[in-house]
Amino acid sequence: MPRMTAARAAVEILKREGISHAFGVPGAAINPFYAALKAAGGIDHTLARHVEGASHMAEGYTRTHPGNIGVCIGTSGPAGTDMITGLYSATGDSIPILCITGQAPVAVMQKEDFQAVDIAAIAGPVTKAATTVTEAAQVPGVFQQAFHLMRSGRPGPVLIDLPIDVQMTEIDFDPETYEPLPAFKPAATRAQIEKALALLNAAERPLIVAGGGIINADACELLVEFAELTGVPVVPTLMGWGILPDDHELNAGMVGLQTSHRYGNATLLASDFVLGIGNRWANRHTGKLDVYTEGRTFVHVDIEPTQIGKIFAPDYGIASDARAALELFVEVAREQQAAGALPDRGAWAAATQERRARLQRRTHFDNVPIKPQRVYQEMNKAFGPDTRYVTTIGLSQIAGAQLLHVYKPRHWINCGQAGPLGWTIPAALGVATADPDTPVVALSGDYDFQFMIEELAVGAQHRIPYVHVLVNNAYLGLIRQAQRNFDIDFQVNLEFENINTPELGVYGVDHVKVAEGLGCKAIRVTEPEQLLPAFEEAKKLAAEHRVPVVVEAILERITNISMAGAEIDKVNEWEELATEPGHAPTAIQPLKV
Repeated sequence: MPRMTAARAAVEILKREGISHAFGVPGAAINPFYAALKAAGGIDHTLARHVEGASHMAEGYTRTHPGNIGVCIGTSGPAGTDMITGLYSATGDSIPILCITGQAPVAVMQKEDFQAVDIAAIAGPVTKAATTVTEAAQVPGVFQQAFHLMRSGRPGPVLIDLPIDVQMTEIDFDPETYEPLPAFKPAATRAQIEKALALLNAAERPLIVAGGGIINADACELLVEFAELTGVPVVPTLMGWGILPDDHELNAGMVGLQTSHRYGNATLLASDFVLGIGNRWANRHTGKLDVYTEGRTFVHVDIEPTQIGKIFAPDYGIASDARAALELFVEVAREQQAAGALPDRGAWAAATQERRARLQRRTHFDNVPIKPQRVYQEMNKAFGPDTRYVTTIGLSQIAGAQLLHVYKPRHWINCGQAGPLGWTIPAALGVATADPDTPVVALSGDYDFQFMIEELAVGAQHRIPYVHVLVNNAYLGLIRQAQRNFDIDFQVNLEFENINTPELGVYGVDHVKVAEGLGCKAIRVTEPEQLLPAFEEAKKLAAEHRVPVVVEAILERITNISMAGAEIDKVNEWEELATEPGHAPTAIQPLKV
């Protein structure tokens, strides 16, 4: 039997589980693992500037292609605690990442040794499993189980904590005979699907709510086929955006309090039946449940049995992987179509597109300073359907989801449930690492951008090009807007006069100088007609220099973006709406007055 260190066995398992890239920061307690990583070869590594950044890079990497699992590595103590936010982000959005941490020697873990912390206990609530391995012979089994757990049921992250002496202990292990464990995924039965379809067929105005679980299951084509067979319009959730193209005739728009379309909310409120697949009824999608559910029948399909009924009780629930369910939905729908048993949904589908043509928000403004809506209009012109957008939270993300266009799965990579500021830069680097041949465009407000701005240096060092659109109003814009309810504007103002860049006025941080100091390129835009040329130049600079390129748009200080407080039928539009086609020139459909 071959003998090797437990660390080397772990690396060999990573390779046989399909891992070819990792993100991390070495340190004393994880150096034996890094030594094994170097000796074994076959796994590329990106050195992050912050361990939290490594965890977000791993998540972006996972979310780029079906089957990817991002790996992040750190040493003992604060490295693990720094990655907790990344694990929370991944578990909230059902994203598998593997976090590997070093640890003090087993004998002194409970003796306040330097940087010894019970990271498994800390990480437990935000992972599918968190384990400190105290016996070297258990390392292969713990890693094998980690991948089994990440792939089984609702996907999610796992943390493995390796004491330094465990890493260096030799064990018997034969990599050549190692096999991954098969993943378990619940599957719907034909009887369940037939009942769900019977409920759908009995409705007059049905909708499909398509969630991120469909993307996780790599079942987007099946969802589109099922929708086309039945003629039922589709509402993608924020995590499901891109499942079917924005310009598809059955795309009914997004619904919610914030990242929603006027026509999407109107269509949901006009419906009488909702089939949710791979979604979790997030509160910013539903708003108050009595408004969202009143007068509608609900069927909910989700891979996690305990998710069904967690937010509200559906009329019928099915515990199933989205792909397994959709394969049966398509099969039964084909049979019913051949038998002439499917209702004609043409008039209802046409009504959803009629709303799309009428209920539009204005994007064309010539104001200086720039209004944010104009930024997204020019982004629609500059960045084509192959673009992968990456963003997290804030008014920039909310407006982007309302006004940008997405045409493919995994081309809107958004941190949904956790929404940590700082996520965007490292996640974009992870996405661009996983797919260097597809344009990647990140979107941030100034505060999100500043949270982990140091990670731009990772893009410069490792030659990871992407374009970062930075909308700067020197405010915590979303929090400022929320503070209106308390009649305050308190501790959300980022303005100051930068003594080194007086031409910025009160916009404070000189992001151009900072980005250039970190080895990247940057362009500042102060007038709306400069936006499109700047985006085109950014694409050229990224291709030429192979580094991140920042386009900073100096916005008006205060803009209130469309959103509701609690009910999807009471969205406050704030800004002037589109009343003529020139007001929304990049809308999917020409405005119908």
